Amino acid sequence: MGTAQSREGRLRDTDSETGSESETESETSTSQETESSFSGSFHSASGGAIVGTTLGTPSKSKSDGATSKAKTDALVTKLGGLSLKNTPQTMQRVKLYQHVGGTTTAAKWVPVEKQVGYEFVREEDEDDDDDDNYKLNSKKNFRSWLLVVGGKFGARVDDGLQTKFFDDQLRVDFIWKGVWAMRFMNSSDYHIFVEEYQNHLFENTYGMPPTEENKIKIFGKDFVVWARGEGEDESIWADAEDNFEEKQRALRETLHEKARNGVQSLTMGALDNSFLVGNSGIEVLSNLSEGVHSKGVTINLGNKSASYLTPKKGMLIRGEREMMVLSPVEQGDPHASGVSQLDLSTGKTVANWQFGKDGTPITMLDVTNDTKASQLDASASTFLGLDTNRLVRWDMRDRYGIVQEIDSPVLNWTEGHNFSRGTNFQCFASAGDGSVVVGSKDGKVRLYGTTSMRQAKTAFPGLGSPITHVDVTYDGKWVLATTDTYMILISTVFKDKDGKTKTGFSGRMGGKIAAPRLLKLNPIDAHNAGKGHKFHGGQFSWVTEDGQLERNLVVTVGNYTVIWNFRRVKQSDHDCYKHEKGLKSCYCYKVVPKEASIVESRFMHEGHTYGKAPLVVATATDFSSFNINDPDSQESQ
Repeated sequence: MGTAQSREGRLRDTDSETGSESETESETSTSQETESSFSGSFHSASGGAIVGTTLGTPSKSKSDGATSKAKTDALVTKLGGLSLKNTPQTMQRVKLYQHVGGTTTAAKWVPVEKQVGYEFVREEDEDDDDDDNYKLNSKKNFRSWLLVVGGKFGARVDDGLQTKFFDDQLRVDFIWKGVWAMRFMNSSDYHIFVEEYQNHLFENTYGMPPTEENKIKIFGKDFVVWARGEGEDESIWADAEDNFEEKQRALRETLHEKARNGVQSLTMGALDNSFLVGNSGIEVLSNLSEGVHSKGVTINLGNKSASYLTPKKGMLIRGEREMMVLSPVEQGDPHASGVSQLDLSTGKTVANWQFGKDGTPITMLDVTNDTKASQLDASASTFLGLDTNRLVRWDMRDRYGIVQEIDSPVLNWTEGHNFSRGTNFQCFASAGDGSVVVGSKDGKVRLYGTTSMRQAKTAFPGLGSPITHVDVTYDGKWVLATTDTYMILISTVFKDKDGKTKTGFSGRMGGKIAAPRLLKLNPIDAHNAGKGHKFHGGQFSWVTEDGQLERNLVVTVGNYTVIWNFRRVKQSDHDCYKHEKGLKSCYCYKVVPKEASIVESRFMHEGHTYGKAPLVVATATDFSSFNINDPDSQESQ
């Protein structure tokens, strides 16, 4: 199985025209691909709004009026019983298309309506006609904004729509029980729609009008410009890769095997072995130049404690000779009361460690190594732990020496902090020097330096979605935060008042910082990725030495592994950004599809294959390795 082309297709005005054209490139480059994707001719509407009597096309006869009323009734049904009270009688007009055919060769855009009305309306309480009793959406007395398109549908304005804007084409694509595209009649109508959409998205997300005062409340004075995509120090992006050009690189599947014991997670090693954490054991894999291969060996965790029957994550320690296995306390509960320490050479459990502080048992959501490379340190005895309101460093040595062969020792809390207020931590990662980045449910990304875990040096505000996973480059200059529908690439570099270049891990970043970039799927790929199509586990490719630079970003979305070229994303003037205003989004990626939902996708350690490290993709039942073809080789042409 190789890399699949993501097709945005071409919008056609008649069914007699051919569908999607064949494409040979394996990387999506949306801006180039769709410059002429609207081939039909359109007649612009007059400057004013078109007045209609119902939600459909303006009625010209009784028959047409009945049709429009039927569409309106159908709309209410599709809204699940929501009442749209006081729906405006005036609606702007667009041309509506739907994408059909999924991932088949017959996939194409088909025209649905030559002129259909759209409007933003408030969601009303279905059980109460009193205007003062609104349907609550986590904000008291707040009614969500809906995008209503004729009699077709009404969708809540949020990130679930996966909206993509094409400024140069006056086009908007989005998902609502399928993939749709709206083509606007003129530039004025299009830009009015974009502004209204962004304002309603802000209001639906934060429960308050999108005033400058409210934006400062949400983002803070230092970051309000950053959150708008208007960061003052854009030189960070401009200088990231000067005149970067790279030939197309394809991915080819080199190895594929069934997992012996199912797959819960994937633990990559930098030396001889990597590991599949299975339903009740650890499968050992050999690290080869072309990928990973099963050794046919499984380390069983035993049944001493029910807490260790369903492992969640494996963390390599002590020169990759041992592994810590994190297991949830109960099915469906992500918290763990301890970790199991395995000797990988013998396959035996050394100890079942318990988390505790001041004599009280506590739980952890996650554990990770002190630094990006500390799993290679044979003498390291500490590691990091994260819980909802805790960030801590654990030590496997007690005050009287090394603990070994003890059934349930308690880990020593060496440093950390219990946060009194709800930080809602969800995920974390460490840089090469031991700095720590933490992602939260409220969308905040906090940077902790090497000197203290009590207070973040820098806290980036949330952009409206919870952070489910974070990663950081070895040098600490870039952070990748994953949400359900996109990833956020953040530059941590800034200049202090003395003009010295620092990162947000070592000093507090002020207003003169670079705006983030968003990494997204186009709506067609997001819809085709599978039910739920949530982003999961975004990572940089893996380096563990100073002077090396990560080359790729990878994330799992349903049945897809999606890869961005890191250098291209950092290019400030590449095609994705040319027509974008505000927060800029990159849609240039490769897709590796699987037939089943993907558990995890990780690049192997760069090692001696810098720039060509294989990609490993694991589903619940199997695992595959993909190699990056040399662009100059005959095979990749």
